[in-house]
Amino acid sequence: MTYADLFGSDRPLDLIAVGRVALDFNPIEINCTLAESATFKKYIGGSPANIAVGLSRLGKKVGFIGRVAQDSFGDYAIDYFKNEGIDTSHIFRAEHGEKMGLTFTEIKSPTESSILMYREGAADLSLPPEDVDEDYICSAKAILISGTALCKSPSREAVLKAVKLAKKNGIPVIFDIDYREYIWKSLDEISVYYQTVAEQSDLVIGSRDEFDLTGRLAGLAEKDDEAVARYWHEKGNKLVIIKHGKEGSVAYNHDGARYLVKPFPVKLLKSFGGGDGYASAFFYGLMEGWPLEKALEFGSAEAAMLVAAHSCSAAMPGVQAVKDFIAAEKAEYGEMVFKL
Repeated sequence: MTYADLFGSDRPLDLIAVGRVALDFNPIEINCTLAESATFKKYIGGSPANIAVGLSRLGKKVGFIGRVAQDSFGDYAIDYFKNEGIDTSHIFRAEHGEKMGLTFTEIKSPTESSILMYREGAADLSLPPEDVDEDYICSAKAILISGTALCKSPSREAVLKAVKLAKKNGIPVIFDIDYREYIWKSLDEISVYYQTVAEQSDLVIGSRDEFDLTGRLAGLAEKDDEAVARYWHEKGNKLVIIKHGKEGSVAYNHDGARYLVKPFPVKLLKSFGGGDGYASAFFYGLMEGWPLEKALEFGSAEAAMLVAAHSCSAAMPGVQAVKDFIAAEKAEYGEMVFKL
């Protein structure tokens, strides 16, 4: 089975991402703590922003709905997107002094990394529902929702409006759970809003911990992966992907097919960033109408390439680079996607 029909409309944009545009500051000095780091390199960050860049570099036409700061960092974000070929016509400026969210990363070792986020007064969370335009939503074959955008008003209302408009117009909704603990007030609040979007999405992707948060009020945290996937299929999701870190991920298709996706072996530099590479490359494969297992392989390969790179957005590869990586890795290690 392919997903060509789901994403096969003739709308001008392949995908519109909604939500977080932030700045990542990654240390030049690695294998040490943030307290010991003195020099950082600036990158565009935020899961939906990274995925937008990744898809654009793979040749897809991408738009974005969000807010950035009314300052030089906001200029940087908009200019970066424009240079990547991403439509910025619906990226607006914060109106009340909100600043870009900042993320400082810590690379203690190839397997031990952490993230320090500054999210109070973040410009992306000031996105109001009025910024979400139905005509713009209707220009895309799919929209991407990030769970982080649901943590605070007015951003959460803007996201819920985008989902409603997409469903009204038959546009697929992709939900990347993307949980970050900052700003949220309670576990119940997280579950209420995550479940609301997951029940209206067509494809949901996240770690097992993120799925436990999403399905907490439905009692899913005590269920096994198959039961969790079955629940979200019954709510209308055609594809559920549950990630288990270094153990890989399992994709549950609505027709009952299951695929185990093992990570490609690679020399790690950091333990973050792979998820956004996975998502952008996997969505690309689906939009190209590839068989599910080929799209999963493509996503897993790009994830491996990203955890071996210093950045996330700046390291997003093109199609041929991913294909070359897959060919080299499979020649040495064999297949990485297995039907269960």
